[in-house]
Amino acid sequence: MTIEPIPSPNAVRLERTYEAPAQLIWELLTTTPGLEDWWAPDGFEIRLSDLELRPGGRLRYTMTATAPEQVAFMRNTGNPISTELRKTFTEVTPPTRLAYLSLIDFVPDHAPYEHLTTIDIEPDGDRTNVAMTVDPLHDENWTQQHRAHRSNELDNLEAAIKRRTM
Repeated sequence: MTIEPIPSPNAVRLERTYEAPAQLIWELLTTTPGLEDWWAPDGFEIRLSDLELRPGGRLRYTMTATAPEQVAFMRNTGNPISTELRKTFTEVTPPTRLAYLSLIDFVPDHAPYEHLTTIDIEPDGDRTNVAMTVDPLHDENWTQQHRAHRSNELDNLEAAIKRRTM
């Protein structure tokens, strides 16, 4: 089922192929233990407080900077070390597609807005292709940082897969 946001024409597609079945990747993307294991970018950790996996359902979690560089970044942007983040699922199609709107309400001197991310999961024999389509943020600097974090998260997903399959 779907709620209709459309990706921006300036969206970027980040792609990875993993040596894992699609069902494992779906589990890592849609369960509390799975998300808490890998979803935070390096130097951060997350703790989920709400996960309602359905279109219109919410995901809430607290992300905490744990590494010195990330702590400094949070302080330099006027943000607390721990921030509650909220997402609303727009599409949940197990085990092939997940989409959500993230509330971007942590940018100093900028009005809150929503940001779309879509994740397509495509089985390919014993492997699975994952494509994350990420809309741009409000300016190029924030967009580049966000894309770098998302790319890092996909690397972390690979590490989580290896922990479960070795």
